[in-house]
Amino acid sequence: MEQYVAGNVADQGIVIRFEKSVKQSIGGVTKIVGLVKAKYLISVIDRLNLQANPRNSKTGSVTKAIQRSIEDDPTLFPFKTKGLLLAASDYEELNRDRVRVIFKDLTTEGILDGGHNTLAIGLLILERAMGFARSEGLSSAKIPSGSKTWNDFKQLWEENRDIIQRYQESLRKDETVDPSSESQGEDLSFYVPVELLVPSDPSDPICVEDFSNNLLEICVARNNNAELNASAKANQKGYFDALAETLDSIDPAVGARVEWKTNDGGDVKVQDIVALTWIVLRHLCPVADSDGKNVEAPAAVKLYAGKGACLTTFERFMSSKDVTSQDHGSYRHGLRNEDVLKAFKMAAQIPSLYDRICKEFPACYNQAGGSYGRITAVKNLNSRVSNKVTPFHGESIDQVSPDGFITPLVYGLTVLVDPDKLEWRVDPAAFLDQWFPTIVEQYKGVLQMGNFDPQKVGKAAISYSTVENAFKLALMNVLA
Repeated sequence: MEQYVAGNVADQGIVIRFEKSVKQSIGGVTKIVGLVKAKYLISVIDRLNLQANPRNSKTGSVTKAIQRSIEDDPTLFPFKTKGLLLAASDYEELNRDRVRVIFKDLTTEGILDGGHNTLAIGLLILERAMGFARSEGLSSAKIPSGSKTWNDFKQLWEENRDIIQRYQESLRKDETVDPSSESQGEDLSFYVPVELLVPSDPSDPICVEDFSNNLLEICVARNNNAELNASAKANQKGYFDALAETLDSIDPAVGARVEWKTNDGGDVKVQDIVALTWIVLRHLCPVADSDGKNVEAPAAVKLYAGKGACLTTFERFMSSKDVTSQDHGSYRHGLRNEDVLKAFKMAAQIPSLYDRICKEFPACYNQAGGSYGRITAVKNLNSRVSNKVTPFHGESIDQVSPDGFITPLVYGLTVLVDPDKLEWRVDPAAFLDQWFPTIVEQYKGVLQMGNFDPQKVGKAAISYSTVENAFKLALMNVLA
């Protein structure tokens, strides 16, 4: 195993020391299957994150069960787990059952499956290293309590990497542990099943490209025990990249809070962002998806009651050859359509407008002759919520509102989009300054028709058409 050097890990690849391995090749893919002692996974954890995995792992019942299995009977552990699935586009077979692997694109190569196993084992190694350091008087550090994402773990790993190095060196002093011994769980000699996928001929560019293109399909199939959701697949294909970069540029406060990848720790769900994006993207439909079928914009009510459908339609939209194209040698796609980029720049402004509408709606409703705080749904919601903040920027507000009341008002912004130029017809903030109280006055009757039930209001097509008409009249300067 190679020595760890901070900031320069495995420039020449990492060496995986297999035991009892077999090699299988079919077509352009070779699979090396074997057992790896846990202590030899340290270099893997050093080098890799979970970019190639559809979701980030997180501590919980699964990781606890994995660690408990290791503690209870380490000799049975390799028979109880699928272990790790790794993929690399270049490799070299060495002597003594060792393989040097080189990960050329960490967005598609690395840990394809086994993120929770890696997290559980990594935390176990870190815990043992800290225990060793305390016994040697090197440190008093302990793993903080509470749930941890992969990113939390990797930060702890890096902060304590010197301790891990010292612990690793102490384990090297005794390489004679019997693999059937119960003590192997204590000194990290327990086995972990590892599968390594590599191109059958890493010197053949065509073979390597085909191998890389097949990795997503393999990854999805291996994660089917937890049914890979649409957002995870869209993120792996790169469909969120341009939207994320645009949001980071235009509204970084919101961009930093979005959970683009499952279990990445964001406060804002990607489904919420994608649903709002359709307020602008709808003007670019229809387009033909990767199967040649027309993609139509989701119905307005889907922005509230069908965010999953909005996400699925977004994935189809982004799969269009008129929108994205596949990056060379990778299954990931890059945005190639300037109009879509313009739409993303407009959509990136909508979370702030959403928050503004949330803040101003109660007062405007009261100004229109209503009593917002007395609506049962509003009263019940505010009695349950102690931290009253806007959904995207997290700014304090006096009253929170049900999404079913707010979403139709936000949808009205679609009227302000010039579909030919892909820019706002008028500044949306200035438009709301002038017209929002009057629009709310028109909208107030919709709440009455829906019996002040947010579910009925949010799912009723008339809610959206009423707001859309009010925006149109205001844009023509004839709204009374």
